[in-house]
Amino acid sequence: MVEGTPYGGFEGLTRILTENATDMTNLPEVFAPVEVKTLTAATRASLSANAAFLDVRRQAGLVRRCHGDLHLGNVVLWQGRPTLFDCIEFSDHIAIIDVFYDFAFLLMDLEVRGLRDLANLALSRFIGCQGNADALAVLPLMLSLRAGVRAKVSAMAIGGNKDQERNNRLASLAGRYITAAQDFLAPGAPPRLFAIGGLSGSGKTTIARSLAPGLGRAPGALHSRSDYIRKRIANVAPEERLPAEAYTSTADRQVYDGVMADAEVALRAGQWVIADAVFARPEDRRAIESVAARTGVPFHGIWLEAPTKIMTERVDRCRNDASDATAEVVARQTRYEIGEITWTQIKNDAGPNAACRKVRNLVAG
Repeated sequence: MVEGTPYGGFEGLTRILTENATDMTNLPEVFAPVEVKTLTAATRASLSANAAFLDVRRQAGLVRRCHGDLHLGNVVLWQGRPTLFDCIEFSDHIAIIDVFYDFAFLLMDLEVRGLRDLANLALSRFIGCQGNADALAVLPLMLSLRAGVRAKVSAMAIGGNKDQERNNRLASLAGRYITAAQDFLAPGAPPRLFAIGGLSGSGKTTIARSLAPGLGRAPGALHSRSDYIRKRIANVAPEERLPAEAYTSTADRQVYDGVMADAEVALRAGQWVIADAVFARPEDRRAIESVAARTGVPFHGIWLEAPTKIMTERVDRCRNDASDATAEVVARQTRYEIGEITWTQIKNDAGPNAACRKVRNLVAG
């Protein structure tokens, strides 16, 4: 970064808002003036409300040179791996941005294209691996700004092409993006906290992943998974297996403290949360319940159960996952003194679909 240059922060995002508003206003054949005016006012209000926090992130070093244009059109599956290309090199103002604003472009595009389950998985993995759940406070703003960028870029591409069918597709896409930009800023339902506990192989993560995209504002509830946080503390990739000696009581305490902390920060930022951990100890169940009490949100505790044989088969089949559970871990957990379970108990021995229906019925109620 150039010393003293106002990249990122409140001023950087205000620049983007101003450019979006100007460019959309100059395209009245695509964007209705009242629509642009309404979106601009809502975005400006959100920016003002988050100005101090955005600048704190900038001062903390979270404004850096990033990809800058991280929508799905700039991601390709290359040799079996999603690979980014065509990053911004011609403009520091576009490329030197908040790292979460860079990531928000991908989340936004997945959301608008009907891939919320992938957006939710990406968000939960990002927060699980990186921490900094407080960034969720500005997620609606960043998603909206990114949708505005794609709306105007799609619209600008219409005039230079004589292919009417393509122009119609671009106009439709521009309309979807500007609608999304408005929707991202709309007030969502007040957050709730869900905790899903149970022994390894009981299906916690499968249920949480199925449930999370449908809860709360885009792209769904934060899936705060203990396995991610354990790997974050160990400073390794989620799929890297840890040795048995890494699973000490001290490490376990750090992991549960991390689950509680991420959940509380996310709830205060307005995001729904699903906390996914074994929660075998009564004090851990009480601790996650206390997070809901401190933040003033409703709490829903779910305890999954399955026969030992089924849980063992599930962990044996698990590959390329953050969980390090084995058959030996399951056998050891079955000897835990779990105490009284006051959470809603659900049998998960007939496959994930049946259990997911039971949990969704509980949520709906």
